[in-house]
Amino acid sequence: MKKALSILLLWQLPLLYLLIPCGVLPSHCGGVGGGLASAQSDAGDVEYKMEFGGSLGLVNYLGDYNSSILGAQQPMASLLVRRVINPYMTLRADLSYGKLKYDFEEKNNYYPLTPSNSPTGGGQNLTEENPTDGLNPSPVGRQGGVSDLIDLSMVYEYNFWAYGTGRDYFRAKRLAPYIFLGLGLTYAKPDNANSAFTAHLPLGAGVKYKIADRLNLGLEWRVHFSMSDRLDGVVDPYGIPSQGSFKNADGYSMLKLTLTYSMLAKCSTCNPSY
Repeated sequence: MKKALSILLLWQLPLLYLLIPCGVLPSHCGGVGGGLASAQSDAGDVEYKMEFGGSLGLVNYLGDYNSSILGAQQPMASLLVRRVINPYMTLRADLSYGKLKYDFEEKNNYYPLTPSNSPTGGGQNLTEENPTDGLNPSPVGRQGGVSDLIDLSMVYEYNFWAYGTGRDYFRAKRLAPYIFLGLGLTYAKPDNANSAFTAHLPLGAGVKYKIADRLNLGLEWRVHFSMSDRLDGVVDPYGIPSQGSFKNADGYSMLKLTLTYSMLAKCSTCNPSY
C-alpha cells in the first residue's frame, strides 16, 4: 500500500511543478528567481494565466411584469475570475448579487380570466365595446415587490481578435470586443413568497481594454434565461399551461463595468512554443 502511494505521489510531482508560478523555485522557468521570465515581466512581455477582479452595474428583471430591458434596473455587484486559455479564448466564473424589482400595477397588464384566477371560476368573452371585459388586471392581488438575487455563472468568452499589450503576443490589441455563452445557477427570494433555485443560460457581448500591462477594464451586457417562472414569486399569471424549459420563464439582464488584475505569468521559457 505504501509503495503504491509513493508511486502515485511521484507521478503527481511533474503536474505540481507545472502549476508553480515562474520564479518560485530555482531553475524553474529559466534560473533562480525566474531569470529571463522576470526580465520579460518587467518589460511587460509576459502573458498571464489568470485574472481576478470584480464588477459593478445594473440588473433588470425580465418576466410577466416587465418586458423592457431598461424598465426595472437595480444596482448589483460581482466577483469574477478568468482563466486565460490564449489571447482569443478565456473561461470565466462570476458570483453576483442584486435585486429584481417588479411592479404589477404600473405595467397595465391584463390577463384572461380562467378557473385559476377568476373570482367566478370561469372566463368571459371579450367584445368590441368592452375590450377588457373578462380580463383581470391584478390576478395576484399584489402591488409589486423585490427579489434578492444570487447568481453564479460560468461562461466561455471569445475575443474577436487577439487581446494583449502587443508585446506579449504578436499583433495583439489592447482593445477587443468579445461574446460569451455558458451555464449558471440562480437563487431568488421574493418578498412574501417562496424562494426559487434554478439553472439559467447566460449569453452576451462586451468590450475589454488593457489600461495597463496587468489591468483590464471591460463593459458588457448579458441576458440570463432562467428555467423558472418563480423569480417574481408569481407562477403563470396568465393561467395558460406551457411546456418547455425556457417557455414562459422569468429572466434578467445585466449591464456591468468590470476591472480585473492579471496574475500568474505563463512560463514562456520552459517551453518556447507555448
